[in-house]
Amino acid sequence: MERKHAFAENEYYHLYNRGVDKRVIFSTASDYRRFLMLLYLANSNLDTRISNTVRGKKIDDTFTLDRGNSLVAIGAYCLMPNHFHILATPLVEDGIPCFMRKLLTGYSMYFNTKNERKGALFQGPYRSTHADDDTYLQYLYSYIHLNPAKLKDPLWKEHSVSKNNLLTFVESYPYSSYRAYLNNQHTITDPTKFPDYFSSKDEVESHIADWLRADGKDY
Repeated sequence: MERKHAFAENEYYHLYNRGVDKRVIFSTASDYRRFLMLLYLANSNLDTRISNTVRGKKIDDTFTLDRGNSLVAIGAYCLMPNHFHILATPLVEDGIPCFMRKLLTGYSMYFNTKNERKGALFQGPYRSTHADDDTYLQYLYSYIHLNPAKLKDPLWKEHSVSKNNLLTFVESYPYSSYRAYLNNQHTITDPTKFPDYFSSKDEVESHIADWLRADGKDY
């Protein structure tokens, strides 16, 4: 799960990985909730054992726990049945490798224990791309948040589908950070460490709607 990469502070990175052999890694609501908890708790400079921290706690309770200082700031995320996307910037040296190691190790241990399995859960080391200009960074916000549209219609880019229905589905999807931007209530995400592209709900909705009308064409 370790990836050697020179991640620079004040730079932005798209981090992603999928299940080994494209297997489903989130099969129940509890799986999704566990990963969300880890997105928050693994983002910590503390060496406490996360499995002990979350034992017996509800998901909302974990977001009130003291986690010390954050390793990264997360700008966006989306969890899909067999993969995930995270947009992050490091806040300390080696912040991203440390965060991703804790996140993926913690989730793999949980998943393997729950399902009585052994071996790797993810398809090798996580991958990353550097968002080195504003156009690409803004694109990533839309790309990540529009991922759930594939669950509504895997070929929505090719089909003549109702964009309003897709937008409603994306807005209601519970396992991405899109609703945090719509409600301006951020716990896992921290937009203050990113360029202020979306200072209002209208700007957020307009940005996503524009990409939907463009059929989500790749950057």
